[in-house]
Order: sequence, then C-alpha cells, then structure tokens
Amino acid sequence: MQIDIIAPGRVKERYLRDAIDEYSKRLSRYCKLNIIEVADEKTPDHASEGVDRQIKAREGERIAKHLKDGAFVIALAINGKQLSSEELAAKINDLGLRGTSHIQLVIGGSIGLDDAIAVCQNGLIPRFHIFFKPPHGQVTAR
Repeated sequence: MQIDIIAPGRVKERYLRDAIDEYSKRLSRYCKLNIIEVADEKTPDHASEGVDRQIKAREGERIAKHLKDGAFVIALAINGKQLSSEELAAKINDLGLRGTSHIQLVIGGSIGLDDAIAVCQNGLIPRFHIFFKPPHGQVTAR
C-alpha cells in the first residue's frame, strides 16, 4: 500500500523531523510512505474572511496538483469526524482489505483546508473527513 501525506509548509523543528523519520521507518514495513510538503501562504495577522478564503484556495490548488485519480483521500480537517489512532488504523486496514492500494492524507494549512479539497467535487475520489489537531505541536502516539 502507498500512503501520501500532503500538507502546506515545512516542518522546521528538529525534534519533529526526528519523530517523522522514526515513524516513517516504523511504517516502512507496512507501506510506502511519501511526505509531500507544498508551499504555504503567509497569513497576515487579523486577516479578513475573504483573505483567509484566498489563502486556503491557493494552498488548495497546490495540494490538488498532488491528488491522484483512484486514490482514497482522507482530509484531516478541523471540522471533520474525530477518530482515535486505533480507529484511523482500522479505517486504513479496512481500505486495504477492500482493495485500496493508494491512500492520501491531506492536512490543511494554519487556517484550515480549502473547501474544494475537503468536499468531494466529482465523485471520482472518495473523501473521508477526520478531526486532527495535535496539542501544541506535541508528537503523540496512542
């Protein structure tokens, strides 16, 4: 199985990079993991809703370039359904048993995920929404 994680921005903190490397190594026995970082937009302080929508749209366009036909896309969105690590693992396992060989996890930028990415537009790529908000940047595993 191939799993892509697509997100705007770069992880700069060394301890987070180390954690990503460690989890990538652990997962390598079970799947091919690709982490795709797209350019993020600078968000001005106290930006209007219109500016926020424009920023999310530009980041969404960059994300959309990496979405593949036939992949099962999971949008990790603040307004989505909350799942535990175990529930997400069960979902991924179920997808594999049903023949899904490519999963793409999409994470929004600092102000969220563009609606065009978070909502299925054409029915070709199924989408499943999950609530994901790490507490203060901590890396945790359940």
